[in-house]
Amino acid sequence: MQRDLKMSPQEYLRRADAAQEVAAFGVTAQRQFPQVYAGAWLNEAGKSVVAITSGPGADEARAAAVSAGHEVRNVAKSESALRGEKTAFENWLSAAPAPVQAAVRGVVIDTVNNAIAVRVNQVGVQLPAFIDPSRVVVTAPPVGGERVDLAASPIAGAGNGALGGGDAYASVLGRSQLHCSLGFNGTDRNGNVVNISAGHCNPDVETGGTAGAAAVYERNNTSLGAELGTFGKTVLGEQDYSIIRINDGAKGRFENNLVRVPGAAPIAIDGVATPVVGAPVCKSGARTGFSCGVINGVDQTVQVGDRQMTQSFSANLCALPGDSGGAIVSGRLAVGISSASSVADYPICEIPIILGALTGDAPQLFAQPISVVLNDNPGLSVRTN
Repeated sequence: MQRDLKMSPQEYLRRADAAQEVAAFGVTAQRQFPQVYAGAWLNEAGKSVVAITSGPGADEARAAAVSAGHEVRNVAKSESALRGEKTAFENWLSAAPAPVQAAVRGVVIDTVNNAIAVRVNQVGVQLPAFIDPSRVVVTAPPVGGERVDLAASPIAGAGNGALGGGDAYASVLGRSQLHCSLGFNGTDRNGNVVNISAGHCNPDVETGGTAGAAAVYERNNTSLGAELGTFGKTVLGEQDYSIIRINDGAKGRFENNLVRVPGAAPIAIDGVATPVVGAPVCKSGARTGFSCGVINGVDQTVQVGDRQMTQSFSANLCALPGDSGGAIVSGRLAVGISSASSVADYPICEIPIILGALTGDAPQLFAQPISVVLNDNPGLSVRTN
């Protein structure tokens, strides 16, 4: 946290809590003041900010925000107006020429700047007049997981240690493997022990939940360990998540609420967070370990390969293939699972981090919010003990 965020663990926890407080206020404000509420975030100093536009209820909304301890920023457009612009852009894009569609890699409501931001993979893309040119970001397209087309390694002896978020696994189908990271441990509606990871970590999405589902193995460097379970459900498209059903023989290893921190004690998860712009987050991945950044976009649409992911959030974090599916936390709260990276082609994180410091184009990690997964699967829960 001191290395990546330049803050103490205590300040990290304070900001994580502040983000959830302003997120809760935002839910209420959206309902009570829909014509004037324009979003909420943490600023660079870690102070919660609520944006309000002019209109019926504006004075009441400002008073409520101040009373709750938040700063107020006056802006031109409400959140509902920005959502309308985002929808208008998506409709425009669906009818645009194929080269334009291919160049646009994502769109998000830029709450801090009260505008729509668009990600493109090249300069000079002609966009609608209502898109502010200063909010067009040129960035590398996000890339998903790591496929290793090799014969399965010899099976090592069965392990017996606890497994948590960020630990390595391999999903195996025939003679192919996908290398990924475990996400959050939990239980499904029937009380079965599960782990929530990324959907693209399943090499055979269509067989999830069937007798032919791909198997999941513990991975120790180049060797496969014991079989841990199978993919009970996989969603890959607008969302990117899998629910791994843990075998009876391995479930004791998953009956914990831990997220791995290499070289230190694990983090014990005690709840679920809403992604908030400005909130500090840390990811745990089998390839690049534990690193931290700040959320810079929420509820965004992003093109990952040939699929369009919605409701995702992003943070200025480096992740590489093999980190996919790993846990992302804010404070001690589960916030998301790693889905795609803008720097997946690099062999190590140090290279894009240095380049980002020179060019201002920091690595971006795109993530699946865990709250969306839980909402889509009634009875599914993340372990908090």
